[in-house]
Amino acid sequence: MSGSTFVPSRPVTCAASRAARELGLRRGEFALAVHLGCIRTVPDEGGGGGRRVERAELDRLRAQDGFPETLRARVRVVGTAEGAALMDIPAGRFTRLARLGLLVPVRFYLNRYRAVVWLYLAEELRQFAVGAENAHLLKGRTPENLRGQLAAGVDLRARNWRGRHLGFLLREAEDPWARAGTVAAFLAPVEVADIVKDPYERAHLNRFRPAAPDHAAPGSPTAHLAEQLMTAHDSDEADWLRSELAHAVQEARGHSPAPRPAARHTAPARRPAAHHAHPVTPTVARHAVAAAQPASPPPPRGHETEPGATRPTRGLRAWLHRRKPRPAGV
Repeated sequence: MSGSTFVPSRPVTCAASRAARELGLRRGEFALAVHLGCIRTVPDEGGGGGRRVERAELDRLRAQDGFPETLRARVRVVGTAEGAALMDIPAGRFTRLARLGLLVPVRFYLNRYRAVVWLYLAEELRQFAVGAENAHLLKGRTPENLRGQLAAGVDLRARNWRGRHLGFLLREAEDPWARAGTVAAFLAPVEVADIVKDPYERAHLNRFRPAAPDHAAPGSPTAHLAEQLMTAHDSDEADWLRSELAHAVQEARGHSPAPRPAARHTAPARRPAAHHAHPVTPTVARHAVAAAQPASPPPPRGHETEPGATRPTRGLRAWLHRRKPRPAGV
């Protein structure tokens, strides 16, 4: 049709909560599936700031063989006891392998005693157990070099989780400032302030700073512990994140500067209006002279006016009487 503009239709999408229900996943399972790349999401073009799932993506997942069991198996997580049973090793050996960084947690939660409970992908544990290169770690005596690290107190579970979670979040960040804010979320505020000196840039980073994955009330002890787990403490890890943040902020500056408050423009002071001289009439002059005369002081207390005496005339009239010349011969 001539004169008309073709506007392509947007793909039909649904919210993450509805997509999880249609796929038969819990909220945590759905979020993990998105992080692992099992479910593709798109930005919310309606301005909500979240992520949405296209209807075509839901159709693709439902058409896979073994749905929904195969999808659930890919996001199944287990704790230490269940993971050790899955690998057919003692729970103590499982914990040592995790502390050494050989088993990387994918999630965590804080129990009612505020103790950290690490969760691992069941599929990854199964693959580790069947790998021939890992057989010496599952049976027999732990190698000497690894026993030395354990004796020194090494525990890489939190650090490895941070690295993995950072990768998850960076894959979803589509804006340079969002990527910089994601990196900043894993550093202490003093570290961020040392790299990003501009307070307006730091405020802009905070807009994209992802929250800790534990859904506790802000300011609660549980939320504080979750923030501690999300913050890098080792010097080498913090140095690497500082370098990544500096690079990310430099890239973000080149893409778009951080917003700043508009300068306030004060209105120029108004010049006083010119006073035009008006002709002074005799009546105005008389009132002006009368107003300029000082008021007569009251008579002293106890002073009586003599009978028949007239009160002195005040103001301009009295002054005129004094100035009036007497007739000759009087």
